Amino acid sequence: MQYALDITLKNRKILNSIIEKFSLEELNKVPDGFKNNLIWNIAHVIVTQQLLIYNLSGLPMLTSDAMVVTYRKGSKVERDLSQDEINEIKELLFTSVEKLKTDYEAGYFKTYTAYTTSTNSTMTNVEEAIAFNNFHEGIHLGYILALKKSI
Repeated sequence: MQYALDITLKNRKILNSIIEKFSLEELNKVPDGFKNNLIWNIAHVIVTQQLLIYNLSGLPMLTSDAMVVTYRKGSKVERDLSQDEINEIKELLFTSVEKLKTDYEAGYFKTYTAYTTSTNSTMTNVEEAIAFNNFHEGIHLGYILALKKSI
């Protein structure tokens, strides 16, 4: 499991570098031909990780209900984010991975509600959810790289 969590952390470092490289205006910009922006995609991977791993394990999530509604699958950019909101997302990039590692090592993930994704992947335990989450984050990293070229 350490390897899978290391992959997550490496991806999160790349996402953090995007936040650091782009201005507030650029992070919030939805380029022509796109539905969402850089910061939406970054927040979306955090919310999805919490839903797939914590929520389906019956454990409390680090993200608020409002954040889940704003960034879950099927949502779209509704407004520009403030720098404070971006700072919160930036912090969650790492605290959510650190907590996952600690909680996993402590054996908190005892149950899991099976879930089939839109890619027709069915997860039946937390290890599968962590693996699928890495795939999902990779998809959004690719989307982010395409967005970068349009800003």
